[in-house]
Amino acid sequence: MADLFFDREATPPGGSSPLPPKRSRTGRWLTVLAVVAALVVVPLGSGAFWVKGKVDPPGGPGTAVSVDVPKGASTSAIAELLETKQVITDARVFKLYLKFTGGGPFEAGLYRLHEKSSMGDVVTTMEGGPALPAAENLTIPEALVLEQVAQRVGRIKHLDSATFLAAAKSGDVRSKYQPAGQLSLEGLLFPDTYRIEDKEDELGVLARMVGTFDDVAGSLGYDQAKQKVGYTPYQTIIVASLVEAEAKDDADRAKIARVIYNRLEKKMPLGIDATFYFALPLDRRGTALRKSDLDRPGPYNTRKNVGLVPTPVALPGKASLEAALNPAPGDWLYYVLKDERTHAFSSDYNQFLRDKQAAQQKGLIP
Repeated sequence: MADLFFDREATPPGGSSPLPPKRSRTGRWLTVLAVVAALVVVPLGSGAFWVKGKVDPPGGPGTAVSVDVPKGASTSAIAELLETKQVITDARVFKLYLKFTGGGPFEAGLYRLHEKSSMGDVVTTMEGGPALPAAENLTIPEALVLEQVAQRVGRIKHLDSATFLAAAKSGDVRSKYQPAGQLSLEGLLFPDTYRIEDKEDELGVLARMVGTFDDVAGSLGYDQAKQKVGYTPYQTIIVASLVEAEAKDDADRAKIARVIYNRLEKKMPLGIDATFYFALPLDRRGTALRKSDLDRPGPYNTRKNVGLVPTPVALPGKASLEAALNPAPGDWLYYVLKDERTHAFSSDYNQFLRDKQAAQQKGLIP
């Protein structure tokens, strides 16, 4: 699975997460008084109790959380991050606490902390160094093609997009659902957010994305795709990629999958515009298809050809993978937008023409 971190972590089996030793109460009270004197925003008597509650909240530490301190983060930025994560209750008091007691600068990286911690415990933990080294987050959204994934990988300072793309087409890393002789991993990387450490290279990142895809597809039942929908796992992934490229709303995904299967069964061309865009340069995405695009011969022309395209045309997310493996029951053969997100489905061509005219009148389609 992807090496991810979460805002909340489960307590390890057998007991609570280990906590660092508390700093002396005498030292804390001296710090409290010093911070009160520095704040001078409330009378000293009530201010001491107010600040004590900020420095050392009543009750024990709360839920375990992970705090990822980015590279180059200032002490002030770290204090704000700790407050956002509810590890400390007041960033301003924490900065004053550090000023009077010492502490920092803190290393970048992932720290295991607890909500409502005393500031002394937070400093002790962070001075011990991160649980995991510093890293950058890489977010890969659904519906991208392999070249777009490579571009995003290249934004990580020590990784190169061209090297990643070459590896993804070399066959050095393979998905369990990849057919023999197929080298490209198009559509076989899972869209997710990945934590990339400095030591990780392009091949390692690629292997994690493919491994995550295989894990997710396996958990959904793709090993039994032939029995469930009559197509191989790879063919079903192609259907999932078409669903991902076409659907705007989760409610439509299983219906679009059914339209695709119904058309395949009747040996009708799929007529899916996303396949034409896949065959075009990236800078044409988002532009209107031209007549010359629709007339261009090739395996991705789904207006002229019958059957599936040879590869996925987009990264399918979990919802589209589920839809392709579990299409909704229905006899639909057509769909067209009825508003900005959802489609009107029909089995009758004349009804489709009426739905299409309505969509044109609303300016949803040309």
